[in-house]
Amino acid sequence: MYYWYREMRDRPGSDMGGFTRILHSGKPDGLMDEIPTLVVDPLPEGADRGYIVLNRPWAFVQWLKKSNIKEDICSYVLMAEPDHIFVRPLPNLAHGDEPAAFPFFYIKPTENEKILRKFFPEENGPVSKIDPIGNSPVIIKKAQLEKIAPTWMNISLKMKEDVETDKAFGWVLEMSVLLCVQYAYAVASALHGVHYSLRKDFMIQPPWDAKSDNTFIIHYTYGCDYTLKGELTYGKIGEWRFDKRSYLRSPPPRNLTLPPPGVPESVATLVKMVNEATANIPGWDEER
Repeated sequence: MYYWYREMRDRPGSDMGGFTRILHSGKPDGLMDEIPTLVVDPLPEGADRGYIVLNRPWAFVQWLKKSNIKEDICSYVLMAEPDHIFVRPLPNLAHGDEPAAFPFFYIKPTENEKILRKFFPEENGPVSKIDPIGNSPVIIKKAQLEKIAPTWMNISLKMKEDVETDKAFGWVLEMSVLLCVQYAYAVASALHGVHYSLRKDFMIQPPWDAKSDNTFIIHYTYGCDYTLKGELTYGKIGEWRFDKRSYLRSPPPRNLTLPPPGVPESVATLVKMVNEATANIPGWDEER
């Protein structure tokens, strides 16, 4: 991510500014000298219930308090994730007090009204006021995020603690926590009267999105599994595959094998961009 941020930042059409990696382990790591980083504390022991992603809202609360970035230098913030690759220079997609966000197909407030009413009472209006978003990718005014973040944190923890909510969002174990964090951000935004410009062109997610020519970010969250004939074998390990979960213990090697003919352009572009980054990052093969 950081490699492609640097590549795109100064290109025509970019409004990209500074970069901060928020590290919520509470201690420095081997990338501190390479990537601008702020170390923040994790939640108190046991509060994250063993799910690291629950630390995300608390990490932003701390960053907003600890960062000394002035509003005249940084009035807008992009929240993004390590598995995002910038494929085009990113302009400011927000307009004034209307932030920009990517709409997720699985965030469905109106279909989860019974659950969401626990956190978004009727006096706040219809649940359709809750945008179908998570916190990332989002471009938002720093001042707006300062109001939303504490509410986001509190609702995330309450959602995960609520048995009914956790069960409703738990169609996949790792998704139950992510959905709590995403829905909590959407609910917190609505509670503060913040509504978003929904930008489908903000991001694509291979292998489901086939083209990368009309987007700004590739999100490689899903595994890409194919036969050598270029046929998708989703849910089954393919003869050719790219899946970030294959590299939980160590980073991907340089010069990954390109996908076979017939796979979507977005998948081929993703692997080529990973290869370009790893080829140009000094010390990639060294343990850090």
